[in-house]
Amino acid sequence: MNTLPKKIAVLMGGPGSERAVSIATGKGVELPADIELAFIALHGTFGEDGQVQRILEARNVPYTGEGASESELAFDKIRSKEAFRRHDVATPYWQIITAGQRPTIPIPFVIKAPRQGSTVGVHIIRNEKDVDAAIADASTYDNELLVEKFIAGRELTIGILGEEALPILEIIPKGGFYDFTNKYPFLNPGAGGGAEHVCPAKISEEQTRAVQELALRAHRALGLEVYSRVDIMLPGEGEASVLEVNTIPGMTEASLLPEAAAAAGISYVELCERIVQLSEKRANRR
Repeated sequence: MNTLPKKIAVLMGGPGSERAVSIATGKGVELPADIELAFIALHGTFGEDGQVQRILEARNVPYTGEGASESELAFDKIRSKEAFRRHDVATPYWQIITAGQRPTIPIPFVIKAPRQGSTVGVHIIRNEKDVDAAIADASTYDNELLVEKFIAGRELTIGILGEEALPILEIIPKGGFYDFTNKYPFLNPGAGGGAEHVCPAKISEEQTRAVQELALRAHRALGLEVYSRVDIMLPGEGEASVLEVNTIPGMTEASLLPEAAAAAGISYVELCERIVQLSEKRANRR
């Protein structure tokens, strides 16, 4: 790996709502000795939304992952949806409301704070009585909210490395939906969270190709070049739909990207190396 930089600084923690997850990711990241760049392991606000990328660019510090504007676009669920629509990427029907407004999408639907990660500020609404409380909570994070038609089906996630779609991973939560507790059970062992992961997902070869291609199209629609993890719902009938794209996926002991990479024969260290190499290629092209 002589082409890699000589030193590494892992950026983790940060002020966002996913600080604990970021610290866990940062502790997990391993790279060969004697390399130099900022490996961004900051999830959510500040790390994944373009802010830290702009700071690093201003200081001429190379870093992993996508550029500032691409990171900002992908992190914003509303702007991402608009990009998906422009590029004909299938995604659930949606509308935008502000605090005090009521959704017009029929129940069930999902209320989302558009600029948070790890399902922070996300509420699945199945009863009218739950709408006001959900809007009130999501509004603590943002004045503008995304309301999205609820799609029942199988939860799939697809890691993307450059132009390669990794094996599809299916998520089967132990309870409810794939929320913060189910994503990171090690952060709160007493909460009874967790999920079963099936990788490769047990779907037909035809569906596998279609879902991987959809994930790649979503990745490209946002102008991404390095790596991401695309979350997709696959209903019992009908086409798959993209929910969102994560530009700094978790790299913790419970994370999905390293698991999918392993299913493709890519070790954790190799995954980190690939991320560094792809990041350097992106920077050189710019």
